[in-house]
Amino acid sequence: MSRGDAAPRPGWPALSLRSRLTALSTAAVAGALVLGALALSGVLQAARVGALDAVVQERSAALAALVADDRVPATLPVAEPGEVAQVLDAAGGVLATSTTASRTLPVASPDVLAGWRERAAAEPDDVLVLTTSDSAYDTSARAAVRAATLDGAPVSVVTTVPLTEVEGLVHALRLALLLVVPVLTAGVGLVIWFVIGRALRPVEALRRGADTVARTGGPGALPVPTADDEVGALARTLNTMLDRLRVAADRQRTFVADAAHELRSPVAAARAVVEVARAHPDAYPVQDLLDDLTPEVARMQALVDDLLVLARVGAAPVARTPVDLRALADDVVDGVRAAARGATARTVDVTVVGGGSALAGEDGVRRVLRNLVDNAVRHARSAVVVRVDEGSLVVDDDGPGIAPEQREAVFERFVRLDDARQRDAGGTGLGLAIAREVAVDLGGSVRLEQAPAGGLRAVVDLAPSDGTRARA
Repeated sequence: MSRGDAAPRPGWPALSLRSRLTALSTAAVAGALVLGALALSGVLQAARVGALDAVVQERSAALAALVADDRVPATLPVAEPGEVAQVLDAAGGVLATSTTASRTLPVASPDVLAGWRERAAAEPDDVLVLTTSDSAYDTSARAAVRAATLDGAPVSVVTTVPLTEVEGLVHALRLALLLVVPVLTAGVGLVIWFVIGRALRPVEALRRGADTVARTGGPGALPVPTADDEVGALARTLNTMLDRLRVAADRQRTFVADAAHELRSPVAAARAVVEVARAHPDAYPVQDLLDDLTPEVARMQALVDDLLVLARVGAAPVARTPVDLRALADDVVDGVRAAARGATARTVDVTVVGGGSALAGEDGVRRVLRNLVDNAVRHARSAVVVRVDEGSLVVDDDGPGIAPEQREAVFERFVRLDDARQRDAGGTGLGLAIAREVAVDLGGSVRLEQAPAGGLRAVVDLAPSDGTRARA
């Protein structure tokens, strides 16, 4: 089994594209909501703590000013609920306190106070702001500690505000977000599921259409959505591909049927000759038998050879090299003249004029020119002229020509016009088809025009030897 055809792992259900996209999108939204919730609670907590910091710093600054002026009141003023303000000596004794604290219970133990005072002295403004759980009055508080001097003795001005309200507010917010985020995630997931379903509806329609075409094997087209988006472009591209495949399949069926039909006549003729010879051996000399079989076998061989050429066209890239068109044309014409000697009572003069070269495959150009010259000789009255130019070959004959509306039709396989159906013409019905397909494979083209003498002109355009593109 190839890697592309690997089956899903056992035990892992295959999720649809819609499910995978919904899951990934919902997970991304959930992550964003969680991060947003954490950021919101963090910002709110920081804002509230910042406000409390402003309160305790302002209060401690006011009290420090009173201490500096030796005007410390027995009862220190406070404004916030739960706010504690104390002036403590170096041993931790309470020198002054607010009504929210005891005169006998310092806000912090002497050891903790000593650490705070040391850290405050290291701060730029001699003030330390911190969150502490060492307060004797609150489990968690925001404290401002200032080092000061009262009557020449070191003291500490400490103000604290409880964090109970802030922590309660943040906790309530987080509980609310804990309930809201899953609900929002579920709602967004449903919306994403619906939106992706609508977006993938044209894709599902394409899949059903392709499945119908695959099951029936007949003609059909994939539905094209009305929206001019990527899915619509994909549908149009697939329909173009199906049309081309359908045309190719029709041509292949027609080609096989025509090939069978063309082979039937020489095979039937050869069989008839053999059956007559078998029924009347004494009346059918061997030489007569061979004379009758040879043309039919030659016709079959020519047809099979042409079929093989068509089958090989485009099978491999052609190595393009500079080709001397004049030398090649002389060689082809010599071969045509040699084959024509004694083969027909009609005499056709074949000449080559001009000179030039092209960038192409020599064998392919030879096949194209030979087929065109053979076709011209079969239908010419008396003369065929091969004109050579840089990157082009022109074959003119003085025969009956072809009507303009029929010139493209003769390039189809096994097509013979009414005046060219006779078997003694020697064609297989594939010569012009081979010429065009080989020329296209070489990067060139073949077209038919009216010759100056009134017959048919076949023009082969190839890439000139300087590497420029072939003329259209």
